[in-house]
Amino acid sequence: MDRFDDIPETALAWHRAGKGAALATVVQTWGSAPRRVGSQLAISGEGEIAGSVSGGCVEGAVVAEALDAIEGARPVMLEYGVSDGDAFAVGLACGGTIRVLVEPVGAVMPEAVLAELVAARAAREPVAYVTGLDADRRLERTGHAERFRMDRSGFEEDGESFVAIHNPPLRLIVVGAVHIAQALVPMAHIAGFDPVIVDPRESFASADRFPGERLIHDWPDEALRAVGVDARTALVLLTHDPKLDDPALEVALAAECFYIGALGSTRTHGKRVERLTSRGLSEERIARIHAPIGLDIGAAGPAEIAVSILAEMLRVLRRGA
Repeated sequence: MDRFDDIPETALAWHRAGKGAALATVVQTWGSAPRRVGSQLAISGEGEIAGSVSGGCVEGAVVAEALDAIEGARPVMLEYGVSDGDAFAVGLACGGTIRVLVEPVGAVMPEAVLAELVAARAAREPVAYVTGLDADRRLERTGHAERFRMDRSGFEEDGESFVAIHNPPLRLIVVGAVHIAQALVPMAHIAGFDPVIVDPRESFASADRFPGERLIHDWPDEALRAVGVDARTALVLLTHDPKLDDPALEVALAAECFYIGALGSTRTHGKRVERLTSRGLSEERIARIHAPIGLDIGAAGPAEIAVSILAEMLRVLRRGA
């Protein structure tokens, strides 16, 4: 299952239950602020909370302001300085300052807009929520390519309109439950990916070798169609077996996944290119495959190769191919 925060979903549920609700969003930071821009806290009219805007430093004050905003049916912009002492308590070396926009649901953030946002998130559809103290609150699906690629919320040049980016969770599909996969999967978790391991060989893709992970014992092309491949998906092929890798590549190369990497030497990849070309795939599509896989850092052993793969995935995600 996708590891996805449920803050907008919780706010919508509280609103529809008649409790009242507000969303508080970090819109600007200075210094070593505890949470990044775009972080959210949902507050119900009964004082319940979900999420965080400061790691615990100012949540109490935000909740009090949010309850007033819900009662007054108005947005409010808050600014807090996080002291050195409080910052140290949440794991930072020094303090910082944050600005937080509080928007009551219904009175300020239209219920229909929030419901559309929740539906888009459920469908793994990237959307941008445009807001501000005096903004025409709306969702936009185009015009923010750089923000979507960098997962970067922030103010527009006018200094008034704030764009909150809601991207689907990053997904990693690993074909081949080999030693490199055993090292790569926990690293991917740390980097924010939701891994799926695909291998029809149950002795390889076992719960003992991958405790707590999602395992699919099916042919990779069928597994990719079942899981779904989109612009927030990375595919890593580690089997060295054309019977498993090639059908998965055909599915992935017809989709929008942001990264495709395949294990093997330059010679092995040359044979792979020949096979895919013979099946009618264009040179342009085949060129999307990163092979030999990973950044050339002189990696030795499964763990170092896993580091090189994850680094290449992130470089492509943030800088483009």
